Amino acid sequence: MSTGVVIGDLLAVADVGAVWANAGEGARATRSVTGKRRGEMAEAKFLAKASELGFGVAKPWGDSDAYDFIVQTGGRLWKVQVKSAHVAWKDGSYSFRAHGHSYKAYKADEIDLLVAYVVPENAWYVFPVRVIQRMKSLKLFPGSRKKRSRFEKYREAWWILRRK
Repeated sequence: MSTGVVIGDLLAVADVGAVWANAGEGARATRSVTGKRRGEMAEAKFLAKASELGFGVAKPWGDSDAYDFIVQTGGRLWKVQVKSAHVAWKDGSYSFRAHGHSYKAYKADEIDLLVAYVVPENAWYVFPVRVIQRMKSLKLFPGSRKKRSRFEKYREAWWILRRK
């Protein structure tokens, strides 16, 4: 899937899926695919997804804030942190860190939502901060029919952004 981002009069298009596939196969591109780069690609996918859903999206300058995006819905601004997982564990689960660089759980004054993207399943989870604020990690089972996470109700829960 190609992701396009408009910057002024330029349209930057990246086939993020192909980049991830190449990274998984160990192929070398002109730019190595590091954890930071994978995070940037997930942010690009989020920007495209939120825009497709009709949300206004802004990216703060730099990366010193606890949140990655400001999303506008109606009269509300949401501070959104985006996380991604690329490889499943043996039990079919995907793990996400529910904290920032300080290894402390996110607080309600830092972010409003944590959005987790499971790359191989193309699955999005939208968590209000109150759900994850005491946790350091999340374990999700998007592709499993046998195991279910207590967090499945947050899968594709974009409606959270539409409420007042």
